[in-house]
This record gives sequence, C-alpha cells and structure tokens, in this order.
Amino acid sequence: MSGARGRARTAVGRLLGLALAGGLAVPGAQVQAQVAAPIVAPGIPLVRGVPFLTNRNETGLPNPGETYGDERNGISAGWCDITERPLRLLEKVREAAPFYIPEELLRVGDVRKAPAEAVLEAFEESAGDAPPLLYTHGFYINFEKGCRRATAFQENAALEGQMLWFSWPSDGGVLNYTHDEADLYWSVHDLADAIEVLAAQFGPGRVNVAGHSLGARGMALALYELAGRQSEVQVGQVALLAPDMDFDLLRRMLPRIRPMVAGLTVYVAERDWPLALSAQLHGYPRLGEAGNPVELLDGVEVIDLSALPVRSSSGHLYHIYNREVGTDLNQLFNEGLRADERRNLTPLGPNSWTLQPEN
Repeated sequence: MSGARGRARTAVGRLLGLALAGGLAVPGAQVQAQVAAPIVAPGIPLVRGVPFLTNRNETGLPNPGETYGDERNGISAGWCDITERPLRLLEKVREAAPFYIPEELLRVGDVRKAPAEAVLEAFEESAGDAPPLLYTHGFYINFEKGCRRATAFQENAALEGQMLWFSWPSDGGVLNYTHDEADLYWSVHDLADAIEVLAAQFGPGRVNVAGHSLGARGMALALYELAGRQSEVQVGQVALLAPDMDFDLLRRMLPRIRPMVAGLTVYVAERDWPLALSAQLHGYPRLGEAGNPVELLDGVEVIDLSALPVRSSSGHLYHIYNREVGTDLNQLFNEGLRADERRNLTPLGPNSWTLQPEN
C-alpha cells in the first residue's frame, strides 16, 4: 500500500470512528425530533437492566459502569442494573434537542457479578415460554455504554426478561476501530460457545440471535464457526442490524449458515453514514447499506429502513431510536413472523421489503 493510500485509509478510519460515536451527522439528512413522554411522579428512580456475559477484564474500580474494562479475559457474568431518574421534560428541552437519545437518560446503578451457571439459570426462568435472544453490540462501546444501549434496545423491541447481552472488549475509544476489529475476531470463539450453550439449554431452534454493526459481523462469524465445528446446533431467528461486514462475505458464508437457522434477516438503510465510511475504509460495500444486489442473498429476508425518519445523527442506531424497527423486531422474535406476515412492510423485490413509518 502506498504512503498516500495508507494515510487516506487511516483518515477514513478516524472519520468512521467519529461517525459511529455519533459525532458526525448524516450529510443532507433531516433528523426528526423524537422526545420521550413526560414521566409522572419524579424523584422515584426506576431500575431495570440486562443479564450479561462478557469476556472483558475486571478492573476493580468502584464505579459500577467501569466494572469491566477493554482488555481480553475469560468469561464473566452477572446483571447490569440500570437506573433512570424520572424528569419532567421542559418545553425548552424539546425545542433545543434535535433528537432524543433514549440511552442518555439511563445510568448504570449497579453491576451484580455471579457465576455464569447462575445467570443462565435465572435467565431461563425470566424468559419463561418466550424465545430467548442473545445480542451483542458494535464498535466504540465500553461496558457502561453497552449496558445502557442494551437496555434501550430490549425495551424498544419488547424483549424484557428474555434478552442476554454479550459484551466483547470494545475499547470505547473513538479512534480505535481497527483495534476493536481485532478484539471482535478474538471474541468470535466465545460468541459461538455462548450460542451453543444457550441452544443446549433452551432446545433446538428456540434461541434467537442479533448483532448490531460490527457485532453483527461477529454473530455471522460465530454461526459460521459453529458450522465449521460440525455442530448440530439449531438457532431460531437471526437479525443482523446495520451489519458492518463485507456484502460478498455473507454471500460466501450463507451455504453453511442457512441450514442451521430458522430465518436470517438483514436490516439496511440508505443514510447510514458510518457504514458509508466503513465501505471507503474497507474498499467494499457493507452488508447494512441499501442498494446492494440483495436478490443474490438466497434465503435471506432484507428489510430496507430508508423510508423511516432519521432519528439519530449517524443514522446507525435505528434499533434503539425508531419505534417502527422495535415493533418489527418484536414480531420477528416474539411471534416468529416472516416478512410477508409482518405489519407495515411493503415488497421491494423477491426477498426485500421496505418498512413504512407508523401513521
């Protein structure tokens, strides 16, 4: 690689980091306001959160949000308790904020560590008859931010009590994209193990999996690794949300992945600025970008979100910001409905649909 080309790739990598951090707006996009409804009875903290598995290091720091760091380690488990201080939203805040960030009202109140066996046993009890979901995050997510976003995601998709969050050792550093890629690849083996353990615990075809951005790449690679192990694992629904991975790579992986999953859904959008930068960095289209020849993805259902209003500065966090996406994921995971059975989806092609805004 020439010096000039290398410097260009480095610059794009830094821009990608800023965009994924939410520091860059989507060029030309109109970000529509979305504010939370006022919460009555302020002063009484509301507590919720997620159970987790992580291969991050324990820091020994007193701040709950810093319980785990960005170094690689063996598997730990526990519960991340999230506290929200209810506030009456002032009209001035409504006018000043260009968009509402659900996660920003949340704080990590406590992290309760426990043996993985105890966490999985409690998770099975809380899920009950509902299908469990294993979810993992993307780039630039430290443990504290990951707790908040995982909580916001499960609430948007109505997955409370049935979602287990896997946190891999992302640096939480805006310029450390390639470092995070290395840690994601290192974590694929642990992700595959987690899927295998949950499938054995809950039964064939019951466990759903989802990954966002770089984490979607990790989930796809974990399934591919399970296929390479000649594992008999059968997974339920797989959702790749704004997947930051090579479009053609998934095409090559599909023949091994398809037989082990009940369904595979990819969510894409036009105005996903971080994925556009990632495509420049890697030199190939990202799977989560709209406009790819998705008809070549045999057996995959593709949901195009380009018709929805952009509710985040980057256009990359629609699984948290857009209620329509949460509703669609609820139908996918909790009801097991195919795209042609779900509400507000209009056909675009033989295996693609566009999600329409709610009226």
